[in-house]
Amino acid sequence: MNADFDPISSLISAIEQSPNNVPLRQSLAELFLSRGQLEEAETTFRKALALDTDNQEVKLGLARCYLQQSKDSHALVIIEAMIKQSNAPAMAHLLYSRLMWRAGDVGRAVANYKAAIEEEPDLADEEYAERLGITAEVDYESESEIVDGQMRAGWNPPDDSAGIEIEKPDSAFKDVGGMESVKEEIRLKIIYPLEHAEMYAAYGKKVGGGILMYGPPGCGKTHLARATAGEIKANFLSIGISDVLDMWIGNSERNLHDLFESARRNKPCVLFFDEVDALGSRRSDMQKSGGRHLINQFLSELDGVESNNDGLLVLAATNAPWHMDPAFRRPGRFDRILFIPPPDKEARAEILRLECRQKPVADLDYDYLAKLSEGYSGADIKAVVDLAVESKLQEAMKAGELKPLATKDLKAAIKKHRPTIKEWFSTAKNHAMYANEGGIYDDILKHFKM
Repeated sequence: MNADFDPISSLISAIEQSPNNVPLRQSLAELFLSRGQLEEAETTFRKALALDTDNQEVKLGLARCYLQQSKDSHALVIIEAMIKQSNAPAMAHLLYSRLMWRAGDVGRAVANYKAAIEEEPDLADEEYAERLGITAEVDYESESEIVDGQMRAGWNPPDDSAGIEIEKPDSAFKDVGGMESVKEEIRLKIIYPLEHAEMYAAYGKKVGGGILMYGPPGCGKTHLARATAGEIKANFLSIGISDVLDMWIGNSERNLHDLFESARRNKPCVLFFDEVDALGSRRSDMQKSGGRHLINQFLSELDGVESNNDGLLVLAATNAPWHMDPAFRRPGRFDRILFIPPPDKEARAEILRLECRQKPVADLDYDYLAKLSEGYSGADIKAVVDLAVESKLQEAMKAGELKPLATKDLKAAIKKHRPTIKEWFSTAKNHAMYANEGGIYDDILKHFKM
């Protein structure tokens, strides 16, 4: 081959001769992308898409280009439209997974990664799967096998739930800063029924049920669930999405059933599902029957169709309640839905006190710092304290002695760290104003004083 041959120049010349040739433009765009010429790739993909607006491969290429440029919102518009289609390509699910990972939505990242490799196993990425918390591929030694995506009779998948640890939390409500109204709701739904079981039995009311907590990320939903179990000295089973979802047909439903059975054997038990929207997405939005089967299994477990759920307390947390199937909100399931707002001033001061415990501190003005941190989540406040500690450690290393944290140190850290929940509230406000069926998001409107 001629050493001076330039495939880009050759493709550009060919396009000049045939300007409406979409495959040529797509090839040129892919070549630009492979060489890191992202702006040129984007322009070429867009011109190809203008010629063929329904071309899936060109759309995927443009989304990949946006992803590499960190134009996540642009990529999301393309990919969200694609995955709603019944014939969505596996690559679309993989790109959506990476976008969700960047957005901090681990549940959806895991679900879509598994959907992608179920459709196209060659897309498996061990390094990315490890970051998602998905365990390495298991060697299934059995006479049964998976053929054409279907499970042959006799195949026995592994018992993934066996490794889930049942905790006995030592934290309680006193360890959770603020959220007094939310704590009282949980007392009414969970704690009082356990403490006065005979009264509830007299009225034919079962002890148990479900509470769905929603709100911006980092505002203490998981911490509150663990404290609820500690408050009533109950067992606690924390379930992540990767503990349930499995690429093998039928295994996700079996995992979910085993987890509920484990909780039932250890009653009273608080069963906590984080990122529950990844398990309970709207069935109308799903193209794969496997997802619908899992939701039906989840609803059946909540109803206790074949088991006794008395004494089983189910808490779940989500940042996106609008993605959940409405069937979860029926009586006996998640019939109490609690908004977990960002901490108020008193709660922020209490969180600062908790975060500064057992650290060398001067006389900190917690109320003043709480006022400065308006709009910060609990996670934001923890990040502020970490920043202040890192800065103080540098001073201590230079001076050769401990330097206590002072108000000015935390004030400087607050200026450095911006609150992370503004984007969530922008989305939530739209749902509260335009999709507030049955007043489910009234608490958000109250938060905005609307």
